[in-house]
Amino acid sequence: MNTIRKRHLFNIIGGCIIIVWLLMIGLLVRKTNFGKPDEQADFITDKAAKITSSLHDWMEIYLKGKKVGYAVTHVSPVEDEYLIQEQVFLKLNLLGQASVIRTVTQSVADHQFHLKNFFFRMTSGVVSFHVSGKVDGNRMLLKIGEGLAKRNESIILSEKPVIGGGIALFFRGRRLEAGDSFMFPVFDPSTMAQKNMILKVEGKETIVINRIEYKAIRLSGEMLGQGMTFWLDESGNVLKQTGFMGLTLVKSSVGRASKDIDGGGGDDFYELAAIGLKRQLPRAGMLTYLKLEVEGLNDIRFDTSMLNRERQRFRSGILEITKEKVPLKATYSLPYTGDSTEMKSFLQPELNIESDHKEIREKALEVARESKNPILVAQRLKSWVYKNLRKQPVLAVPGALEVLNKRIGDCNEHSVLLTALLRASGIPARVCVGLVYVRGGFYYHAWTEAYLGEWVSMDATLNQMPVDATHIKLVEGGLRRQVGIIGLIGKIGLKVIDYGYD
Repeated sequence: MNTIRKRHLFNIIGGCIIIVWLLMIGLLVRKTNFGKPDEQADFITDKAAKITSSLHDWMEIYLKGKKVGYAVTHVSPVEDEYLIQEQVFLKLNLLGQASVIRTVTQSVADHQFHLKNFFFRMTSGVVSFHVSGKVDGNRMLLKIGEGLAKRNESIILSEKPVIGGGIALFFRGRRLEAGDSFMFPVFDPSTMAQKNMILKVEGKETIVINRIEYKAIRLSGEMLGQGMTFWLDESGNVLKQTGFMGLTLVKSSVGRASKDIDGGGGDDFYELAAIGLKRQLPRAGMLTYLKLEVEGLNDIRFDTSMLNRERQRFRSGILEITKEKVPLKATYSLPYTGDSTEMKSFLQPELNIESDHKEIREKALEVARESKNPILVAQRLKSWVYKNLRKQPVLAVPGALEVLNKRIGDCNEHSVLLTALLRASGIPARVCVGLVYVRGGFYYHAWTEAYLGEWVSMDATLNQMPVDATHIKLVEGGLRRQVGIIGLIGKIGLKVIDYGYD
């Protein structure tokens, strides 16, 4: 492959796979529809109907009308508990290739579907993500990863959590009336976070699935800023769900669910998530200034303060981005020892950024070559990640240690590994998620920022430090923060007003 062809492919992969695992979160919490904070609803306090025999729920998954996967939920009564097993198989078209994701969730709940413990695994090719948890009073005790890479963490629970796989079963035997509203404190294992779920009963209607008529109850809600609608039968079984990016799940059977899945994975998922432009940006990687009109933000809940920080300025719907300069000299020598509590948090390990692990620390030390200059070390680490990771879409939740060992990935993997190496070197660093211009449009993307006396952007996927002016930062931080951009997908538009080069 010649240099031009390599660069072209490289830029395509720069669009990264972040939007795919956001979709997976949508699937994993497909019964978990989070309502607006100001909506009124009552927590479920009365008892759910007891299940005395095993239940099986098979669903076919469609994207824009093409079958791309299936999901199955098994609920089995075991003494005074329920064993809930959920599996998702999804085949997506990414860059013209069919890519497969598999997830497995196993959980134990009491007869009110309050979660006791769970195990979650997501795999794609050679890459996998594992997490298990156990409820202990008002805390969720977590074990993340496997073997020597396993980490222990805990989070505070605001309420006794329920598991998404059992939510529909709360409605078994209940009389539901239009206007009824219910709230559940749901724990989502894919993001390891707890959120309140609000479901509203819209009314009754008849729907047809595979030529069979069903009497259904229609409910609506919102998942992370995306509206959803789903239909239950009178026993509380999910018949159909529509929502995120044209994703639809419909009732199926064991003999039908896994059959006739689109061999190409349906429409290219990159293109479905992209934001198109009427005016193109020549030599985008060289841009030092970009002025855009942002449309659609008034109709969604999104904290626009992130658009008005550091290299970005946002006023009255107009976003201006100015490429920053790398300082000539940092304000400290390695390691950073400042007193700022906030800055110290950017030096600590966190979920999927195992900066204190021996292998991460050893690699950071090796690449730094004993330099105490934060700017030089940051440049060396960025270049090392760029050169040593094979550029390929990976459909999994990335972890820095696994990325270091597997040496493969897209922008998610590049950003978490670089962030971990920077922190291990004593340089405060954070992951950023937003948009970048690629192939005539803006695609969702992840990169890194390092504190070198001031925050400086770094993109190990595109080998940039600082990044070009087409990088639009929407959020900072890990999984729990990154899911906040789901509400933007398919709802915002961008219009180029002006751009420039040095």
